[in-house]
Amino acid sequence: MARAAAVSSPTPRPAPLADRSEAVLSRLQLLVTRKLDGLLQGDYAGLLPGPGSEAGESREYRPGDDVRRMDWPVTARTTTPHVRRTVADRELETWLALDLSASLDFGTGQWLKREVVVAAAAAITHLTVRGGNRIGAVIGTGGGVAAPARRWRGGPPPVGPGVLTRLPARSGRKEAQGLLRAVAGTAIRPGRGDLGALVEMLNRPPRRRGVAVVVSDFLAPAEQWSRPMRKLRVRHDVLAIEVVDPRELELPDVGVLPVVDPESGELHEVQTADPRLRQRYAEAATAQRATIAAALRGAGAAHLRLRTDRDWLLDMVRFVAAQRHARTRGTTR
Repeated sequence: MARAAAVSSPTPRPAPLADRSEAVLSRLQLLVTRKLDGLLQGDYAGLLPGPGSEAGESREYRPGDDVRRMDWPVTARTTTPHVRRTVADRELETWLALDLSASLDFGTGQWLKREVVVAAAAAITHLTVRGGNRIGAVIGTGGGVAAPARRWRGGPPPVGPGVLTRLPARSGRKEAQGLLRAVAGTAIRPGRGDLGALVEMLNRPPRRRGVAVVVSDFLAPAEQWSRPMRKLRVRHDVLAIEVVDPRELELPDVGVLPVVDPESGELHEVQTADPRLRQRYAEAATAQRATIAAALRGAGAAHLRLRTDRDWLLDMVRFVAAQRHARTRGTTR
């Protein structure tokens, strides 16, 4: 339900980030660099630092800790369960799975959802390459020409399969900037993307343990991508960044509102003056987001939600700070 409403914008929007000049991407990278360098400091920088293999200090066991890291000698001496912390590897490989399907080319807040995806990729790239680590990406878009916008007649029009692109993992700032230019320059195609296939690209071929970041609005059915996410979590630390627009959560009272699904071309006219319809929409949207959160939690992925009407960079900084606090809390000295 939220997908159909997520394609109509009451006000004209600026051109997509891919159509803007190189200077716009440079200013975005400057914004990320200045704010993250000022707020996130430390010897190792990353959203989800890998656990590594070098032994570190012990701390008390907390529910959810990996029992394979139990420190049995300390547990026997203190009679309190302890786990052994490990030092993060200095060379980390991070992979981005970026969903740039047609539903991301929408926004009613300060940003388009597509712009938030690119901005999140820029922030993660900055945090990764500062330590001399490697970063790569897989990008998914729609793959077919959707039928022209029309009224629904009992079934969606045929569309082509999604298009998936792989950018190899490399280290260095120059290579990272090239990756961001490729992401920002990716054209959004009409038609449905396949989020499950996009995530599966990170599982094949198998890679050494690292960090996997999936950036999407996750509007595809959860059964399509939840199993690949669980499989990805077996080998990697997984971060899921969910991009949300406020109009996907509730409808404004603006009378008759035409909405078009860019992935199928379906056209609907919604009478937003009906309070019962707005209430049902909000309830359905809440249930949809709860299903997404439950699927990500079941996959064992860290979950960060970014909105187009909020300061996405501040939300990201708060998330990183919370993750670091959770990882260091209870450490014995």
